Amino acid sequence: MRLDALRSSIRACAELEYARSSGPGGQNVNKVETKVRARVDLGRLDGLSEAERTRAALLLAGRMDADGKVFVAVDAERSRSANEMIALARLSDLIAKAARVPRRRIATAPSRASRERRLVAKRTRSAVKKDRGRPSGDA
Repeated sequence: MRLDALRSSIRACAELEYARSSGPGGQNVNKVETKVRARVDLGRLDGLSEAERTRAALLLAGRMDADGKVFVAVDAERSRSANEMIALARLSDLIAKAARVPRRRIATAPSRASRERRLVAKRTRSAVKKDRGRPSGDA
């Protein structure tokens, strides 16, 4: 995955839509459309291999709209340009994280100390449970 190509591709292909933000802010909220909704089609992006594109589509299925575009909405700031930058950054981070194939874990044997700790814990737990039994009728 080429991150710089992906970011520039998202910037070029993103469809931006504006709306009025919610929450406090007085007259500014009532008259200025600062909320940004950004959508991008994974199929049109450069910088992703076909496997990365498929993986991203699977992991981001919950963030896709009916047209199959990844969707983000931002109304964190009072200015439209700041919200636009945040939305595009979120889109690129989401897609980059979803497309990245995790490294395969290499299994290693437990150390001698960890095996010993496990056995000590088992013996301690066993003793606790054994002491919960009924008292013997010797007394």
